[in-house]
Amino acid sequence: MFQKLYINSLKLAAHKSSKFFLAIVAFAESSFFPVPPDIMIVPMVIAKKNDYLKIFFIATISSALGGVFGYFIGSTFLDFALKVVEFYGYEQEVLNLKNNLSSGVSFYIFVGTLFLAGFTPLPFKVFTITSGMVGLNILLFFFVCLMSRGLRFFVVSYLTYKFGNTFNKYINKYGTKFFIFFGLIIIIFGIILYLIIK
Repeated sequence: MFQKLYINSLKLAAHKSSKFFLAIVAFAESSFFPVPPDIMIVPMVIAKKNDYLKIFFIATISSALGGVFGYFIGSTFLDFALKVVEFYGYEQEVLNLKNNLSSGVSFYIFVGTLFLAGFTPLPFKVFTITSGMVGLNILLFFFVCLMSRGLRFFVVSYLTYKFGNTFNKYINKYGTKFFIFFGLIIIIFGIILYLIIK
């Protein structure tokens, strides 16, 4: 099923209304759809290099708004939200989070994890839905979504713009490791910044 969705999403990148479909995929992926918009961003930028900023912007805004929809699912449709969380195997983590979020450390860890989920291969939709379930501040939530998704999609769009099909081959082969590596850099930077400010 996932392979079929992947192939169909890839075909949409070649459609004359590809930007519209990118917006839909980016929105849906942040709340329930399993295929990331990156698979559309790369071929779209290769086909229209000068539109890379527009493609990045469409994906970022749509994904952040999709995150708000995921938040709404988590805060309103608890049964459905739990099914999505259980599907990805995070139910116990969510229950632990709900019990511990009142403590300052747990709050910062969750916000940091939400940011990383927007950038790394972690299932972002699980964390948007969980944010609604635990009642995370909606403005903070939206800001984190914008920053994390914006960073991810800018990196993908810009590197595709600069390196074209070479980056496409690389991301297809090493995509997971690539984003984990960047995620670790962000964690290290965040820890250093925290220690400096503290």
